[in-house]
Amino acid sequence: MKPRNSGKPDQDDSQHRLAVLIDADNAQPAVIEGLLAEIAKYGVASVKRIYGDFTSTRMTQWKGALLKHSISPAQQFAYTSGKNATDSSMIIDAMDLLYTQRFDGFCLVSSDSDFTRLAQRLREEGLTVYGFGERKTPDAFVQACDKFIYTEVLRSESPAAEPAKPAATRAPAKETKQPAGKSVPAAPAAAAKPQDRVVEPLPLALIRQAIEEASDDQGWAGLGAVGSYLNKIRPDFDPRLYGHRKLSDLFKQQPRHFAIDERSVPGSSNKTIYIRSLG
Repeated sequence: MKPRNSGKPDQDDSQHRLAVLIDADNAQPAVIEGLLAEIAKYGVASVKRIYGDFTSTRMTQWKGALLKHSISPAQQFAYTSGKNATDSSMIIDAMDLLYTQRFDGFCLVSSDSDFTRLAQRLREEGLTVYGFGERKTPDAFVQACDKFIYTEVLRSESPAAEPAKPAATRAPAKETKQPAGKSVPAAPAAAAKPQDRVVEPLPLALIRQAIEEASDDQGWAGLGAVGSYLNKIRPDFDPRLYGHRKLSDLFKQQPRHFAIDERSVPGSSNKTIYIRSLG
């Protein structure tokens, strides 16, 4: 069996072979492009399969996505009402793929806790498990993965990552004559859809703990070491949840809480970022 990797994208991860298994009953076709783009950061999706009863009208939206992204459907009829045969089919396939020893990791796309034991078993064999699911995903499944990405972030990556821009000035709307004695309330501004804004309060205590664990005698910690520690204790930690595309951007936008030192790398034009807690 191949040795398990660190679960973090790096220069060599482009060659990591990944098996992508999607639970169509617990995933939305609207996230598929963002999902595959995210997976590409960690390796090559050598296998892409989706499981569900595609004779059902609920799966109509998936059909176009399967053709566009070359995802192989695994048809699973619902033999009994109330029983999820899709989960069993996906788990059996995952174990079959595991024993081929051709993969470095698995991407499990579902919000269902039934895949918790599968994730644990794959990790026991030394493979990296990337989980993808909605915010409703039970914590047991989240913690069973090396890395867990919420699909709401993938659907709203651009709006969440970019700073808010001032609204453009609009010409006043033309008044419409109304019967005497009646007033028409002003039309409210278009509200952002819930999935367009996935910004949560910053977990300062958790981040400070990560810095402390990775810091030197002066209290400085390398950005990479901090990110690695955060992912180990919180597989679902993602700077996009807090409105930033990268971890470095998160720290740069918090000058009250963190100091940043960019140090030159000897013999290179690159710089290494170090972080220290303030206060």
